[in-house]
Amino acid sequence: MRQISPGTKGTFTLRVLPEHLANQFKDAMLPQVLATPVMIMAMENAALNAIRPFLDAGESAVGTEINIRHLAATPVGQTVRAEAEVTKVDGKRIEFKVSASDEIEEIGDGTHQRMVINLRSFHERLAKKSGG
Repeated sequence: MRQISPGTKGTFTLRVLPEHLANQFKDAMLPQVLATPVMIMAMENAALNAIRPFLDAGESAVGTEINIRHLAATPVGQTVRAEAEVTKVDGKRIEFKVSASDEIEEIGDGTHQRMVINLRSFHERLAKKSGG
């Protein structure tokens, strides 16, 4: 991993489709609005996009912590833009400030943490856990 500076930013956009709605993930009685887990996925992808250019071959970064507020509902058809900014780097642990907005307003904010991993070692540990 190359040096990552606080202030490094990344984005991710998502057009809200029927499969992204809360009533598809949880209870059918929920309103037809963007599900919180999908908003969080967009924020995590923005964070990964921020640091992707700094990762070496054979490295990735997995999410280890998330603290998010979902502030407003978003209907089908709107575009959501998630943004992430690196706030702290401590070895392989990277902290971010994250937010998401639809075409009208901010819909979520919070913090996120990712850990840079060696993919080969990660897959070896996973195989042991899977019994293989």
